[in-house]
Amino acid sequence: MALILYQRDDCKLCDAALAVLAAAGAPDFTSIWIDADAVLEERYGTRVPVLRDAGSGRELDWPFDPAAVQAFLART
Repeated sequence: MALILYQRDDCKLCDAALAVLAAAGAPDFTSIWIDADAVLEERYGTRVPVLRDAGSGRELDWPFDPAAVQAFLART
C-alpha cells in the first residue's frame, strides 16, 4: 500500500492528522504539499488533510481518528 498525505504548509489540521496517523500506527507515507500545484489545489484545497491509497485511489478525508485510519488501512 502506497500512502500519500495531502496537506498544506502551516496547517494545524495537517499537524493533527500527522499525530492521528502516528497514533494509528500507520505505515510510512509520502507527504505532498498542495500549495504550489494548481491541480492539487483545485482537487484538495478545501479537503486537506487527505490520506490517499495511491494503489486503489481510495481517500480518507479529514476529520479522521485512529480507528478510522486503521479501518481505512484494513480495507484492501
